[in-house]
Amino acid sequence: MNIKQVLSSYDLENITIGVLGGHSALDICEGAKAMGFRTLVVCQKGRESTYAKYYKTRMDGEEEKGCVDEVIIVEKFGDIVLPEVQEQLRAKNTIFIQHRYFWVYCDYDAIENDFNVPIYGSREMLRLEERDVPKNQYWLLQEGGIRIPKIYEGPDAIDGPVIVKVNEATRTYERAFFVCNSPEDYKKKSDAMIEAGTINREGLEKAIIEEFIIGAQVNFNYFYSNMKGELELMGTDARRQTSMDGFLRLDAATQLDLLRSGYKPSMVETGHFSVTTKESLIGKIMDIGEKFVKVSQDHVKPGIIGPFALQGAVAAKEGREELVIFDVSMRVPGSPGTRFTPHTSYLWGVELSYGQRVAMELQDALDTGRLEELLT
Repeated sequence: MNIKQVLSSYDLENITIGVLGGHSALDICEGAKAMGFRTLVVCQKGRESTYAKYYKTRMDGEEEKGCVDEVIIVEKFGDIVLPEVQEQLRAKNTIFIQHRYFWVYCDYDAIENDFNVPIYGSREMLRLEERDVPKNQYWLLQEGGIRIPKIYEGPDAIDGPVIVKVNEATRTYERAFFVCNSPEDYKKKSDAMIEAGTINREGLEKAIIEEFIIGAQVNFNYFYSNMKGELELMGTDARRQTSMDGFLRLDAATQLDLLRSGYKPSMVETGHFSVTTKESLIGKIMDIGEKFVKVSQDHVKPGIIGPFALQGAVAAKEGREELVIFDVSMRVPGSPGTRFTPHTSYLWGVELSYGQRVAMELQDALDTGRLEELLT
């Protein structure tokens, strides 16, 4: 796709920020509206009410409320690559903001090769979030000198606590985690999950078996400004998981009773909550962020553009904190609560959402004639 050719037909005074209806769409739209852009959400039929009703822009007396200006409804998310949908997006001078839904509901090859709408960020890096592709996120982390958990070649090698990351049987884009500590424990738990229909054999064969890091889990959310050549820390958060979160809130005796009765808590992500970190950790947090930016620029041109996250834990090693990373998001993380940690206000004087920071970067590029540098 020739981005320069597409942009030559755009009215750069009337840019629309577009996004797929899910994941972090509202965060993106709210931030874009705050910066004066029009917003558009592509929704799957039957899942549009959040955007077409509850958060649609409309007048309330003399005040406008809502953040979604326009909605395009398609039969299924993957239909966003249909020529007629792309034509509508280009007619609105749309710059598309990618997030996890965009890639899991749409075909990678179709997005990389056939989606002729400018995307903010790198098209090539999103595929590297998958663990079964060459030079993926694990490879990049290791090349960048960032500590990751030990990866086990198979269940027979398990010699201590591990977390098994396997795709769900039905929602194949989501992972069903389980923790075990021996080959026998692995077989017992995986067989039970297969019998329950949570996972299947095919998914289990592709599963990643990682060392279980015992530490405080934290997601480090960054923004790399290509306009300024600077890395920013947007905030820190952690995951909430069903049903593990509720299980851990029970007293120990009740937990043991449930486990003896055959209950198996699940670890399905249901949301995030804001957390803070000690100020003395910021240097380490920024160091691994800088390392990831550099390794991405060295190996996946042009490298990271804008938002990304390194998700992991703060573990103790010989009495000192060590940051261990076990997941990478190479686009807007699905955590709108990031803004409620203080890091953006330390830099900018105000709390910024990811949506607003993305819109600020795009406006800067428009003002300086450098928009092509941010788009692929």
